[in-house]
Amino acid sequence: MRLATKIEAILYLKGKPLSLTEIAQCADCEVDEVQEAIIELMSDYAYRDSALEVLEMSQGYSLQLRPIFDSLIDDLIPAELKKGTLRTLAAIALKNPIVQTDLIELRGSSAYQHVQELVGLGFIRKRRHENGRSYWLEITDKFHQYFEIDQLSLPIP
Repeated sequence: MRLATKIEAILYLKGKPLSLTEIAQCADCEVDEVQEAIIELMSDYAYRDSALEVLEMSQGYSLQLRPIFDSLIDDLIPAELKKGTLRTLAAIALKNPIVQTDLIELRGSSAYQHVQELVGLGFIRKRRHENGRSYWLEITDKFHQYFEIDQLSLPIP
């Protein structure tokens, strides 16, 4: 097996930038051998029509998707939500729709940032409240698709 191929597998499996020393340890070889193999691997990716590339970054070398495919990430990879943002989304989903001022009372001022993030991700939408001072927040179809929920129904107490 070529060392370049082994390094390709290491970079893929680690999924994060690795220094030449770290790669050498994983591949059980010398740093100068890794350096030559990395150049070979980078050259291989540069000349083939591949969605991937090997990049040198400040933290080390990384195997990653070419920037031209960034738009696919939004469509195919689930968004990672922090716990606070997820809780804000849950509150919106349970009260759907909810006035933003009520949400802030419920979740605190950090919810303003959560709302901005959730609107950006397409999980909720904002529309002006009739009084013009706040917004209605409601979940979107993307929320239903992402969480595979047809309809939220709460048990009647």
